[in-house]
Amino acid sequence: MSADTAPSPTKTNTHGHGGWWHQPATVWAVAFAATVSFMGIGLVDPILPAIAEELHASASQTSLLFTSYLLITAIAMFFSSWVSGRLGAKNTLLLGLGLIVVFALASGLSPSVPWIIAFRAVWGLGNALFISTALATIISEAREAEGAIILYEAALGVGMALGPLVGGLLGMASWRAPFIGTAVLMLIAFIAIATMLKSGSVPKRKTSPLAAFRGLRHPSLLSFGLIAIFYNMAFFVILAVSPYPLGFGALGIGLTFCGWGIGLAITSVLAAPALTARFARTQVVGAGLAALLVITLLAVFLQQYVPVLIALIVLSGLVLGIMNTVLTESSMESTDLPRPVASSAYSGIRFLGGAMAPPFASALGQSFGWSWAYVFGAAALVVALVLFFSLRGPLSAANKRHPEQSDEDRALEEAEALIGDAD
Repeated sequence: MSADTAPSPTKTNTHGHGGWWHQPATVWAVAFAATVSFMGIGLVDPILPAIAEELHASASQTSLLFTSYLLITAIAMFFSSWVSGRLGAKNTLLLGLGLIVVFALASGLSPSVPWIIAFRAVWGLGNALFISTALATIISEAREAEGAIILYEAALGVGMALGPLVGGLLGMASWRAPFIGTAVLMLIAFIAIATMLKSGSVPKRKTSPLAAFRGLRHPSLLSFGLIAIFYNMAFFVILAVSPYPLGFGALGIGLTFCGWGIGLAITSVLAAPALTARFARTQVVGAGLAALLVITLLAVFLQQYVPVLIALIVLSGLVLGIMNTVLTESSMESTDLPRPVASSAYSGIRFLGGAMAPPFASALGQSFGWSWAYVFGAAALVVALVLFFSLRGPLSAANKRHPEQSDEDRALEEAEALIGDAD
């Protein structure tokens, strides 16, 4: 046990047994809020062209809606477990939800793109505080941990798939509607959690505010983090740039990325565990990076053919779902650090890549043609592959197995690999 964290009590199931859907109302309230929170990632995708047109902004300017959100999310992730340890789970959840409600509404009422960028940054802070605490709360309140994890994975998948679709449907009325709709849904979740969740239901866990930064001293964790920076650059090139060469309205973009999100959710939950049960984690990571590079290179040469680009976007979702789970799972399994520390460190560093890529790729695409945006993504993946082969020594630590783990422990690791700390 590291000195950076104090031990936390082991979860004991005291509520009886039943199907995973038989959960207290509190669990469903947090799961609902989690779904809406994950919707926020892809929500703006379908309305980027509309924002650019109505507010007279360039593609690179509107891409900063991702950058400000992800940059603050990255920074906050380094400290989220420390904040939760000081405030308690309920207060952290409500603080995160309150920030999302206020600043999602403010984004919808903004007069210009710079204001939306600023409000999205604080929205990202609220999102980081919420998602880093929600899984621990669901597990604590649920009748049994394994069912709670299945419910949370379902909430993540539904949110990732519905975000672009809801953004597209509401965006048909106005680009402001998705922001305001998110604020309304999160307000409902805020009221439900405030009234139903008891304070102290999740024990406080004392964590050093510098624990995540100290964790990056471990070569294996730092190695996976560096690869994740460049991998996430490619991830957000696909997410933030593709709406422009598609040339669709809000609904068309929303439907395209709904397919992308469904694929990502399915492979995150089903394909990734199946592959890591058969192959070493590093083999899956290497193959995933290579497959994503092929898809991105195809987009470089074929992005002008819209049906082909749609197919490539959806196909990328299948690969990204596997990579998200396996990369994060590997980062936690490659070190003996406590899971909260490893998760905070990895989550923080990986989002930095997502924050950096959209404005650079969008500027290239707008200036020289959208093929060059995908060239940027492909170059990032080449760097990731060079790092992968150069750092195979420390990366191999992720291939260790734990045969003594229960099915519930393995399910918990898979859930943490998707969203972070559950302790």
